[in-house]
Amino acid sequence: MRRLLAIFVACSALALLALHFKPQILSLIPAPGSQPDLRSPRSGISEIRRYQTPRLAAAMAEAGSHLGAPSYIRIFKEEQELELWLQSDAGPYQLFKTYPICNHSGALGPKLKEGDRQSPEGFYRVGKAALNPNSRFHLSFNLGFPNTYDRAQGRTGSYLMVHGDCVSIGCYAMTDPMIEEIYVTVEAALNGGQAFVPVHAFPFRPTEARMQKTENHRWHDYWQSLAPAYHAFAQTAQPPRISVQNGGYVVTP
Repeated sequence: MRRLLAIFVACSALALLALHFKPQILSLIPAPGSQPDLRSPRSGISEIRRYQTPRLAAAMAEAGSHLGAPSYIRIFKEEQELELWLQSDAGPYQLFKTYPICNHSGALGPKLKEGDRQSPEGFYRVGKAALNPNSRFHLSFNLGFPNTYDRAQGRTGSYLMVHGDCVSIGCYAMTDPMIEEIYVTVEAALNGGQAFVPVHAFPFRPTEARMQKTENHRWHDYWQSLAPAYHAFAQTAQPPRISVQNGGYVVTP
């Protein structure tokens, strides 16, 4: 009798423990229809495409766009955010996803010279030639620094990129899973006919209130020249056209 009672008590205790840990146990079970990432670490670009393409295509279709649609990237150094925008099937650009920047170098302000370990600020273009699927930082694309404006200002530097691996000596570094999504999206846009993907790197979101705090900063005037691109996009939902005239940026909505 005592033995039966002991077994009953033990079973009851196990049942209570199971109920207590049920949420934790269920959380370990993959959601219906989900595909766990079973790839080897640092898989090659072919394997990355096979894994990321259906996931991105489904998410973009749900957002009213498609993989291969024209894309636009905005970087905000102070907020440590990278925004990935896609042209919707209806026409205007829509924010697809905001990624936290894992790492960047230097302080607020533009890159001036080779070796200053400063992440650039300004307007850049990423074409097919800028893509590097074999980067030692997992994946990368070159921002194209120095651009026409940078060269007019005598700024120097090379190999300034957005890449994975979360390490930076002048680049904008993402985690490996994040750079995979960004890279495959940029690659698909370029393969879909977009001549280049614009990447606009701001020191911060140049709202009126934030700009007022920089009035005495050495880079205030430069940041003022970047702000119109931010505001033009807010008004039109289309990336503005950027040119350089007389050594300065000209923004055309």
